[in-house]
Amino acid sequence: MPDLTHLTAFALIALGMVLTPGPNMVYLVSRTLVQGRAAGLVSLLGVLAGFLVYLLCAALGITALLVAVPVAYDALRFAGAAYLLFLAWQAVRPGGTSPFAPRRLSPDGPGRLFAMGFLTNLLNPKIAVMYLSLLPQFLDPERGGVLVQSLALGAAQIAVSLAVNAGIVLAAGSVAAFLAGRPLWLLAQRWLLGTVLAGLALRMATDARR
Repeated sequence: MPDLTHLTAFALIALGMVLTPGPNMVYLVSRTLVQGRAAGLVSLLGVLAGFLVYLLCAALGITALLVAVPVAYDALRFAGAAYLLFLAWQAVRPGGTSPFAPRRLSPDGPGRLFAMGFLTNLLNPKIAVMYLSLLPQFLDPERGGVLVQSLALGAAQIAVSLAVNAGIVLAAGSVAAFLAGRPLWLLAQRWLLGTVLAGLALRMATDARR
């Protein structure tokens, strides 16, 4: 098992990542506002399932194959960048709305909510790269099996993501109510979100494999 220092350090890195606006946050907030907290929490389960897939792939060494094959990695990278650009345009386009703005959409069933949360998370290749590049730095063969250590570190990351994203889902309604009566705040939030998402997309599209 990894020691407490390694677990804490990895958890802090995970905290920084989950607090950065991205497709997971956008999807969870949007779905929560459309269908309520229960739908947001079901969507969150799908996001967590995506983390589990990446964790198991990293622990078993499958992500090394993904990064080693340029075509496979680039296809996933560009798909994720295109999705981020789409979300950015949705935020800043004329007549666009903030994720925190109420909207009318057809309610989705639990299965689709879970699947969309799952796919939204899988579209981000940086998660795979994070596990591939960061996990080895926190592993110490002298402290036991590498697989067990990888799973322990991944469990810490998933726990942090669960806590933060659950808080976002539960607070989405309050944030939306705050912004509803403040159009300038809502406009500023839209442009801030759009700028961040566009920056992430640009970085993802131009970032070379490490």
